[in-house]
Amino acid sequence: MPTTPPDVAELSYEQARDELVRVVAELEQGSATLEQSLALWERGEALAQRCEEWLLGAKARLDAARAGAARAAATDGGDA
Repeated sequence: MPTTPPDVAELSYEQARDELVRVVAELEQGSATLEQSLALWERGEALAQRCEEWLLGAKARLDAARAGAARAAATDGGDA
């Protein structure tokens, strides 16, 4: 009985990226049927979207941290 792949929304960035690499490699082999290729393509699109969500979230966290550091520096700079 084939195993169902994990829900994309539950994957870490690294898990999604690694599976996306496997999906692309399988598609590049060209040995899958049309139906299998379509399923792989759809899975790949979902995985790419998940990676993008993680990267955008990481960027937002970095931007927030930088803004906080800049505010702290501006506040501390006035006391010197």
